[in-house]
This record gives sequence, C-alpha cells and structure tokens, in this order.
Amino acid sequence: QVQLVESGGGLVQAGGSLRLSCAASGRTFSRYNVAWFRQAAGKEREFVAAISWSGGNTYYLDSVKGRFTISRDNAKSTVYLQMGSLKPEDTAVYYCAADRRPLLTVTTMADYWGQGTQVTVSS
Repeated sequence: QVQLVESGGGLVQAGGSLRLSCAASGRTFSRYNVAWFRQAAGKEREFVAAISWSGGNTYYLDSVKGRFTISRDNAKSTVYLQMGSLKPEDTAVYYCAADRRPLLTVTTMADYWGQGTQVTVSS
C-alpha cells in the first residue's frame, strides 16, 4: 500500500516556474515507478511525465519536453516535477500516481493516486 500527497501547486504568471512534490508513505516506495498526470477543467486526464523506480528512465508528454523535469529522492520518498516556462494551457489539477508495473504501463494506468494539486497559469 502506498499513499501519495501532492503539494506545490498555486497561481503563477505565464513564463514562471513551479515545483510540485509528491510525498509517499510506505517502506517500498523506492520500488515503484511514478508518473504525473494532469486534468484540465472539462478535459480528460493526460499523462505528463514518468520516472522509473531508480530514476534512470523518464518519459515526457511532447508538449512539456524541455520545460518540465521529473526527478525523485528515494531517501525522502518524494518525486518532484519541476515546471518551467509555464503556459496558460498547463493550467490543470496535477496528480501523481505510483505502480510497480513497467514504466511504460504507468504512463497510462496506476494503482495508487494522490488527491491532486491545482496549478493555474495566468496570461
């Protein structure tokens, strides 16, 4: 069992930066692949970024490549999403998710989810 809690969301102007955190409970968190998803109002949830349990492999949504960076600190049981050059279209509730399935699978589904954190980018 893994419990996830996101933080770090807020209101930022276009071009600005935010760092989201996903803090996990559970002694085996270091064995979980983790992904960030987002859901904008009236839209379907979409994959944003994923990182393998070791941190050695990552995937990104094409539209965030070069602007967002996913990382993790297993000693702190925390995964981060550093977001830069933010655009109004990045506005959404951001969720982290964890699973022991293969990393590519976690880009589409996961067993454990956080409650989400709101990111709002003003133009």
